[in-house]
Amino acid sequence: MSRLRHALDAIVFARRYTVELLDTIDPADWFRMPPGGATHVAWQVGHLAMSEFRLCLERVRGPRPDDAELFPPALLAAVSRQSVVSPDPAAYPAPAAIRAVFDRVHERVMADLTGWPDADLDSPILTAHRFCRTKIDAVRWCSAHEMLHAGQIGLLRRLFGHPPMW
Repeated sequence: MSRLRHALDAIVFARRYTVELLDTIDPADWFRMPPGGATHVAWQVGHLAMSEFRLCLERVRGPRPDDAELFPPALLAAVSRQSVVSPDPAAYPAPAAIRAVFDRVHERVMADLTGWPDADLDSPILTAHRFCRTKIDAVRWCSAHEMLHAGQIGLLRRLFGHPPMW
């Protein structure tokens, strides 16, 4: 199996896990922040979409003119690493719109990177990242990053009173 196929399979695995968690959370709870909580599901999902977009599309294939249609710039700003999570739902699109971006970005990553030339994977990423130096690093980090945030989503669902899933 190629290095890229292995990295993309890890992204698919992480995404399946995240989706299983999300499918158990009512969209009405996406902006709910438990007492003492620092985040909500909507931010987590938007952040995961943003990171997959930046890691696998911007840093590997480079920006394209239609990327603003793929991921609205206002949402990018609201869920970036430097953003402050707002408990106000008006600060974000509706859960269905965030989920649509989350799904759309993932589909584009799979379409654009499947078959990416192996010879290019060791090339430097197109924009700096603190953990990644090469394009394959960025694709590999994407799945690990998603699992980290899936854990936060899982914790939120437990704080909402849901039983363990497994």
